[in-house]
Amino acid sequence: MPYSGLAAFIASLEKAGELVRINTYTNPLLEITEITDRVTKSGGKALLFENNGTGFPLLINTYASDNRMAMALRKHDLAEVSEEMSNLLARLTSTNSSFRDKIRSVPGFLKLSGYFPVTTGRKGICQTVIHKNPDLDILPVLKCWPHDGGRFITLPMVHTIHPVTRKTNIGMYRMQILDKNLTAMHWQLHKTGAAHFDAWKKTGRLMPVSVALGGDPIYAYAATAPLPENLNEYILAGFLRRKKVKLVKCITNELYVPYDADIIIEGFVDPSEEPVSEGPFGDHTGFYSLSDLYPAFHVTCITHSANAVYPATVVGIPPMEDAWLTKATEKIFLPPLKLIIQPEIEDLHMPDAGVAHNLAIVKINKSFPGQGKKVISSLSGAGQMMFTKYLIVVSGEIDIRDYRKLFTHICGNTDLRFDFLFTSGPLDVLDHSSETFAVGGKLGIDASEKLKNEKYSSWIVNPGEKAEGEGLILNQIFKMVGEEKNINRIDDLHLIIVGADVEKSKGIASGIRMTVMNCESDNFSGLIVIVDHTVDVTDLFTVAWQVLANTDPVRDIDIVDGRILVIDGTIKAFREDGFPRRWPNVVCSSQETIEKIDIKWNSLGIGPFIKSPSLKNSSLCRPGDGHVITN
Repeated sequence: MPYSGLAAFIASLEKAGELVRINTYTNPLLEITEITDRVTKSGGKALLFENNGTGFPLLINTYASDNRMAMALRKHDLAEVSEEMSNLLARLTSTNSSFRDKIRSVPGFLKLSGYFPVTTGRKGICQTVIHKNPDLDILPVLKCWPHDGGRFITLPMVHTIHPVTRKTNIGMYRMQILDKNLTAMHWQLHKTGAAHFDAWKKTGRLMPVSVALGGDPIYAYAATAPLPENLNEYILAGFLRRKKVKLVKCITNELYVPYDADIIIEGFVDPSEEPVSEGPFGDHTGFYSLSDLYPAFHVTCITHSANAVYPATVVGIPPMEDAWLTKATEKIFLPPLKLIIQPEIEDLHMPDAGVAHNLAIVKINKSFPGQGKKVISSLSGAGQMMFTKYLIVVSGEIDIRDYRKLFTHICGNTDLRFDFLFTSGPLDVLDHSSETFAVGGKLGIDASEKLKNEKYSSWIVNPGEKAEGEGLILNQIFKMVGEEKNINRIDDLHLIIVGADVEKSKGIASGIRMTVMNCESDNFSGLIVIVDHTVDVTDLFTVAWQVLANTDPVRDIDIVDGRILVIDGTIKAFREDGFPRRWPNVVCSSQETIEKIDIKWNSLGIGPFIKSPSLKNSSLCRPGDGHVITN
């Protein structure tokens, strides 16, 4: 059965021992984020901040465990959702033979099953209290990180409608508070909300927009799901819940919103109005997304239920709460991915270090030569997969979530000359490594097990065993970096990680690359990764996150003699020739905020003291204007 508002979900969380109520006053400006960051990264519970200076309790860290994510979907576990999706698609494929018929039948099948949302003429629970003179200051809106441009609504379900087709969309686009009845609307270049906005521009009319907060937690997941553009998000919510979503008409515009939402913010965007400056914002990449121009959203009305709860989330250096939403997407959308795009796909995984769009691992059931490359080509343009920077395809008996074994598998099943497919294409607008906004280099790696008639020679001679050679290379690199602590050699992985001070010695990264290319007499085969000297080279998660975020594969990877792969994962802001775009800083709490929470911790009732993750990660912050690194 559905949850009727967040209060019902909170009751379930509390019964399951998955919630902590915090009655000590906690400031939505920076303090709630610092507490949540500690709890999320330590695997803690959902948090309900009941004393935040407003009349609305604030719920956060809601989805950040496998159990809570399953509870939000009203399932025993996420595998149950995947099984339900597979059963649905099996019924479709049993009655339709052609690809076109399969696609066309999906909305019809869902409608016949009773999953389309329904509307009611009555007022909703979300309209129990109506503020026709709206003031956003009544809500406990967070300022998450010290260099954020202001306070941001971080878990909004933004409702829009196309002026011609009348197709609706629910997207999750952050909203920066600019005034008591004005926000910026951060719908990015590739989002459906932006497409609707462009269509409204042509009409010369105001664009209606309504934002729902809370309600059944299934709504927030559906708003983040990678659905086809014309498939209503509430159909997915209805299918997952096994009950149609009830919608109610807004008070001041034509849009319909969930009957049982906690809070509704109604208004409009004027397409003829000049855009407003939005940001910076500490984003899910772990870096600040920089300020840019976005449409202004004018609030005309705020409504809410009698016992409304304000939902929020915090993003930053991974893993954060959004990692569990990504896990759910892996499970739920694997069956349709197999049916519609690639039937040979067995598993899909987007590691936390890749922040959803920087790295995807795909496992296939391989049956013919070149199949791995075929899958890379097909997935590279499939929906939101088009933003993936690194795409790796494997096959055989390999657990793609066991990273050590996966790395060895990749090294043993790739030929650097034939299996590394470099290209360029669209990137997520938050990617900062490319020299051109939203476009940059990509790499597909065919690490599928090779068949007898495939041309192949492993670039690592004995993967899983101690690396041979490397003495000359290491000696030369050591002379350049100067400190032994800045080199981590992992023999059985044939991996060398180097920390280089690119600020002090601007050409050191390119110098190391050149040194490796010139060491022909060293018979080392393996991977050499260069990161900034501020990165702990023994922390493989942080190394992976930094490399995936800071690289353009076409620009930053060298293949040496078919046996050595070099990746430059350093900050490019200190490059000798400069960098054409602003380079963002890493997201961390300030020392002042950390100390405040240290003092307050015992009064929060959360449990044993947890050190701030920012104490470790602050070493990654570099000099500059707060959110931007300057050369």
